[in-house]
Amino acid sequence: MRPDSAILIIPNAYLHLENDTVRVDVGREKKLQVPLHHLGSVVCLVNIMLSSALMYRCADDGISLVLLNNQGRFKARLEGSVSGNILLRQAQHRLALDETFSLESKTK
Repeated sequence: MRPDSAILIIPNAYLHLENDTVRVDVGREKKLQVPLHHLGSVVCLVNIMLSSALMYRCADDGISLVLLNNQGRFKARLEGSVSGNILLRQAQHRLALDETFSLESKTK
């Protein structure tokens, strides 16, 4: 099963880590709770607070955090140390420099 993206548009929400879940509170009331293993990314579209524990855990688990301003413009992204796209690009560059692979690919 492919992980989903959570897009948060709840103003003044507070996202924090609770066990193995992301909990979303507004004021002191719980609005949402999602297991981390269901998430591939979290997109924050309005003024939202994130706990540092949640940010660290998302980085460790490879869950992207994307921050957008109120107009939806990109402001920042937090990713863990290894991203699938980076690994893919490194493999492509290694293969492009490999003469044997390059020659075999051109002849087929």
